[in-house]
Amino acid sequence: MASYVVPPVYAAFIWWFSTGAVLLLVGLSSRFDPLRIGAAILLFGGALFGVAATAGDTTVTAAYAAFTFAIFFWGAQEIAFLAGWITGPRAMPCPDDARGWRRLSLALQAIFYHELALIASGLAILALTWQSDNQVALWTFAALWILRQSAKINLFLGVPVTNDELMPDTVKFLKTFFARRSVSIFFPISVTLATAVLVLLVQRIVEVAANPFEVASWALISTLFALGVLEHWFMLLPLPAMTLWGWGVRSPPLVEKPVVQAAVTRNAAVVPISCMMSQLANVPSAPPEEKIVSQVVELTVVRNDQKPSKSAAACARQRLEDEFRQTFLEKNRHANLTTPRLNVGVESVTNFNGRS
Repeated sequence: MASYVVPPVYAAFIWWFSTGAVLLLVGLSSRFDPLRIGAAILLFGGALFGVAATAGDTTVTAAYAAFTFAIFFWGAQEIAFLAGWITGPRAMPCPDDARGWRRLSLALQAIFYHELALIASGLAILALTWQSDNQVALWTFAALWILRQSAKINLFLGVPVTNDELMPDTVKFLKTFFARRSVSIFFPISVTLATAVLVLLVQRIVEVAANPFEVASWALISTLFALGVLEHWFMLLPLPAMTLWGWGVRSPPLVEKPVVQAAVTRNAAVVPISCMMSQLANVPSAPPEEKIVSQVVELTVVRNDQKPSKSAAACARQRLEDEFRQTFLEKNRHANLTTPRLNVGVESVTNFNGRS
């Protein structure tokens, strides 16, 4: 039973951890370039040595090792790509007016060197495992390459969710080649074909695998293929891709913004909203038969670092002053709000030269 359970768990963990580790390493600042370069070289050289060392070994441990070395080999390629070292001859954003074949040509120019590096890496693994009993590394790299090409084509043609927040700033220009819209006809075709391959791999585990090495080998590869199909569904459904690898994505530095606080200006005094609300709660309501005169309230924008500090005593004192002012206005409401009437009297008629 463990031979059928452990490989999927191990493959899922390696897939999740290696992706986050690559994102974390690439997201470091430029002063960590020597660390990135050293990690990429170590992964690349160690993976080649490991693939060659396990090519003739058919133990279960060798199956796990070959799978892991292939993931490391792929990780070295991803570091070089996401760090911007190996992209393409035209590492520039896509123009807004690019359409059709011109957009496709610009996209290929943006990743051309990276695609050549992937093909060269696959040929290197093929040469190291040629006619060997342990082909796990080759099948693992082939599965990663096929699924990645399918994902790139779907992102180019259009998907509702691109998950481009996972991409570091060094290759931010590639986001302009992604199309955020409804899926194209290629999406159901690619997902259907990938699912069919996954079914064949699982069938091979059940019907063809004759020893623990074959069971572990095909279980690892089929799990990786299943995770690749899941990544395709990440493009269609709002699945939490960011929560899976959020620990590996460095957040941009927070820029402190001034806190804007509304205040009431009365007699050249700035009263905070907290004081004003407590004052409004004590204002008596005017009788319905009386006219209500709207007061113009001036709002002043106060920066957080410039606002005066208001203690509880100051708020209480301000509240008492406003209550006194309100009482005074209530007592003199009719005297202040009554509109003066103009007394117009009847003037006598005066005659001048016989004319009134």
